[in-house]
Amino acid sequence: MSWSIDGLMIMKLGIAALLGLMLGIEREVKQKPVGMKTSLVISVTACLLTVVSIESSFRYAEPYIRQMDPHRLSAQIVSGIGFLGAGVILRRSNEKISGLTTAAIIWSAAGIGIAVGSGFYVEAIVVTLLVVLSVELIPFVIKKVGPQTLKMTQLHIRIRIEDNADLTKVLKEIKSLKIQVKSVKIKDMDSGRSMYLEAMGTKGKYVTDFYQDIKSLEGVISAEIEGS
Repeated sequence: MSWSIDGLMIMKLGIAALLGLMLGIEREVKQKPVGMKTSLVISVTACLLTVVSIESSFRYAEPYIRQMDPHRLSAQIVSGIGFLGAGVILRRSNEKISGLTTAAIIWSAAGIGIAVGSGFYVEAIVVTLLVVLSVELIPFVIKKVGPQTLKMTQLHIRIRIEDNADLTKVLKEIKSLKIQVKSVKIKDMDSGRSMYLEAMGTKGKYVTDFYQDIKSLEGVISAEIEGS
């Protein structure tokens, strides 16, 4: 193999590493499970497998019968990376699912590595920039100029209520606190009853304020609130 081909491969791996690093930094800043090292490794490895797949199809094919698929090996990356992405998707105790964006970033890192390995450098760079902007800038802009719903804080509320308390009254009082209730789940317990609410609260109001307001309601024994 000539030096120019070796140099081209090193350049591809370097570009893939840089773009994967950019995606990883965004996740690292938000303290997500997939950070710089993971994204970099995924992007570089996907790039390497793509280069190997393309080069092998020409190097080991019959001289006059080149029917090998240049992307046969790299095509398996797309399906294989799904197992890694599934590992970061979690379902928390409050029924909230997290990790979907991180899983998508993993898939993007693999796709960018494949694109660089195939020689689509400009496309890979553009996609990297678009992904970072989509995750960071666009949601911020939409929350500023978009519908009112996007300007509200998502709340997950779990409260314990006395046995003799009026559940309907408690729910109405919660709604009067400028909280939009999306769904309600009620469960009997050994002492009292449990109510879980998925709701939206007024943007700009602290989660601690919502907690104090709900905790002070008549019939509420204890409260647990998580806000985003």
